[in-house]
Amino acid sequence: MKKLLFTLALTIGTIGLYAKNYVYCELVGTGKFLNNKIKVRVDYGQETSFWKGISYLKDENGKNIEFNSMVDAMNYFGKQGWEFVQAYVITNGNQNVCHWLLKKDVTGEDMDKAPESDEHKK
Repeated sequence: MKKLLFTLALTIGTIGLYAKNYVYCELVGTGKFLNNKIKVRVDYGQETSFWKGISYLKDENGKNIEFNSMVDAMNYFGKQGWEFVQAYVITNGNQNVCHWLLKKDVTGEDMDKAPESDEHKK
């Protein structure tokens, strides 16, 4: 009986060691009028404000980054270790707004740190 309890405790402890920690973000892509490019806003769960306006993904010069498609944006984030989870589209008037949920494997130490809104610059 003691061997069984020991084996069970060891198994549960081992599973806990290999548990993955993820952080999530959402890419929100909107098309531009009379243009094939899209602008992407990244939601890390950060606080937003109506008064600040929409903050789109920016390059190192502070200019909005435009992508050819949501797949182009996913390739950009995939190079930084983000993985696709799920996608859905909401149509508002004549405009489609694409929402892509991504996840990234992080260490337990990093799990305690909330991602910054400009993490994409890393």
